Amino acid sequence: MWREEEDLKLERRDATTVVIPRTGAMRVEGVIFADGRLMEDIKDDPCLDQVANVACMPGIVRASYAMPDIHWGYGFPIGGVAAFDLDEGVVSPGGVGYDINCGVRVLSTRLSGKDVSGRVEELVMGLFSAVPSGVGSHHKSFELSREQMRKACEQGASWAVSNGYGRKEDLAHIEEGGCIPGGDFDAVSNRAYERGKNQLGTLGSGNHFVEIQVVDEVFLPDVAAMLGLTEGSIAVSIHTGSRGLGYQVCAETIDALQPALARHGISLPDRQLVCAPIRSPEGKRYLAAMAAAANYAFANRQMITHFVRGAFEQVLGMSEGELGVRLVYDVCHNIAKIESHEVDGSERKVCVHRKGATRCLPAGHPLVPPAYREIGQPVLIPGDMGRASYVLVGAPGAVEKCWGSSAHGAGRVLGRKQALKATQGRRVQDELRQRGVFARAASFTTLREEFPEAYKDVSDVVRVVEKAGLGRRVVRLRPVGVIKG
Repeated sequence: MWREEEDLKLERRDATTVVIPRTGAMRVEGVIFADGRLMEDIKDDPCLDQVANVACMPGIVRASYAMPDIHWGYGFPIGGVAAFDLDEGVVSPGGVGYDINCGVRVLSTRLSGKDVSGRVEELVMGLFSAVPSGVGSHHKSFELSREQMRKACEQGASWAVSNGYGRKEDLAHIEEGGCIPGGDFDAVSNRAYERGKNQLGTLGSGNHFVEIQVVDEVFLPDVAAMLGLTEGSIAVSIHTGSRGLGYQVCAETIDALQPALARHGISLPDRQLVCAPIRSPEGKRYLAAMAAAANYAFANRQMITHFVRGAFEQVLGMSEGELGVRLVYDVCHNIAKIESHEVDGSERKVCVHRKGATRCLPAGHPLVPPAYREIGQPVLIPGDMGRASYVLVGAPGAVEKCWGSSAHGAGRVLGRKQALKATQGRRVQDELRQRGVFARAASFTTLREEFPEAYKDVSDVVRVVEKAGLGRRVVRLRPVGVIKG
């Protein structure tokens, strides 16, 4: 780790910003977006050391950032954001994460809470049947050939749409149009293909979910109306990523890059930060494999969207037109992207790592899809399955302060083992029912690991995002039904 015996020095810059001053091997300062309440959750967490460790990496620009939902991760903290110079900087799989393009999409509907009153349990069971979930979940009768996998990894969500999973207009409401440029299936190993060939359209386990929600508070009515999210209406959120394929890409790259560090003369404070120069053969190969896995994740969420539409039609006996299930937006969480940003007064391309963080761009920004350029990019911040989630839009402060980035969720305060210990002897499913949420999971262990108090209150996280000027709240979504792995 970066420090051994000395305490990490923290300085509060303002109500929402804490700074780790540059010292020792740090090339830049560390910046954490958190108020006093959120700092209490992490004051003794090693994630703060990880912010300082990232600040030591070659070619890092401006600062090592951490979002309000920060917690400990592999190498980079979850909630970590860092940009690197293309000539002198590096790309790090630990700065992206094992679940490449783990992300969220929100669907709006024409339904109101009254329309599904008394039918939520039935809808949840319909979703659980339609979307395979849990550890190793897969489609028994659906398997991609290598050529099909190539197209999915190189075309992303558009491959899914072209094969009947969704509509062409969905693509206009996905980050990057549902396809990260540069994805190359030839950079993906045979083992990764084997792990992913029958997992498209599946949820996986852990914190991944499909959740039925009610829009229970509207903060910006005009913006909410443009997103199709009106008070009392039903929405659906989908959270999953690249499954076994993405995990394999990350794991293999970490192993492959360890011996390359000495060859490139890179010294690191933590071996989990293993990396390669962006322009090196190793760096280019990882970026190509990462983009392929990210595109697989886009295709995965697109297929699940198709299954969600079908489950609602079947359970409610309503037509596609009556339901009006529309994709609001889809965002990446774990990704590294080459983007243009202002650095020292001039436009410059940098490689932005967002691990457990999401892109957050204001109105008028050229990377915001035309449909939303007037209001800013939708920012989707899910919470735990017992409290709330939020939809925001980007604000100018995100670009000015942290490479156009925002928090991605509530952020854990208890590890999975701690959560299991805290819920020993408890019936989490019954506790959720008392909160008005019907939950169905492949494993009761998952419900215990994911019980609401294992996470920060997402409202605290979103409050800091807004107060720091990174985004603006549009609506709050209250969960009523959820499927988990």
